[in-house]
Amino acid sequence: MTTLTTTPLAPLLDRLFEEAAAASPVTSPAMADLSAEERARLMQSKTDYLGYYARLKDFALPVSRETGTLLYMLARNSKARTIVEFGTSFGISTLHLAAALRDNGGGRLITSEFEPSKLVRARKNLTDGGLIDLVEIREGDALQTLRTDLPETIDLLLLDGAKALYPDILSLVESRLRPSAWIVADNADFSPEYLARVREPANGYLSTPFAEDVELSMRIG
Repeated sequence: MTTLTTTPLAPLLDRLFEEAAAASPVTSPAMADLSAEERARLMQSKTDYLGYYARLKDFALPVSRETGTLLYMLARNSKARTIVEFGTSFGISTLHLAAALRDNGGGRLITSEFEPSKLVRARKNLTDGGLIDLVEIREGDALQTLRTDLPETIDLLLLDGAKALYPDILSLVESRLRPSAWIVADNADFSPEYLARVREPANGYLSTPFAEDVELSMRIG
């Protein structure tokens, strides 16, 4: 048995995924005036993303169940002790990663989120899941909150915030990624600059698409 598959975390995750599935941002009034093309443009913009994500403050925007399980497996298999996450939201991916740390014997997960109301929900979910002691939540712009006080080495990086910032966040933590560290980028298709960087082996990564919406990379430099 694992922390991921037992009480209190397993039923909590079931409920959170069900709630997220029932509240789709695509059909919400906050998004009704945006075409698919405009949504895609805003997701890839480095100047307009704050307004776009402010429209989504009431939505979980979680990783899929499959990606959550993948995160747990990668962290467990690599015996991760230090994890950085960009984009906490309601903490669903955070719960998967923290569960792996618990089963690895402990560690430190640093996660960053700019929307205060989401962090309130994330803290509650992490507390209800019995994992809050493993997580350091940093509120604010990740370009600032992840700029300092990072672990000497990072075992796994999850990118699941504003897609346009993926290259910038990677640059902030890159020097601390240990050899063979995992980088998981959700919805990476909306960050072509990031994909070009990690798919070029000369930049120190091996990278491949995984499932429909994830880019899975390994640090080799």
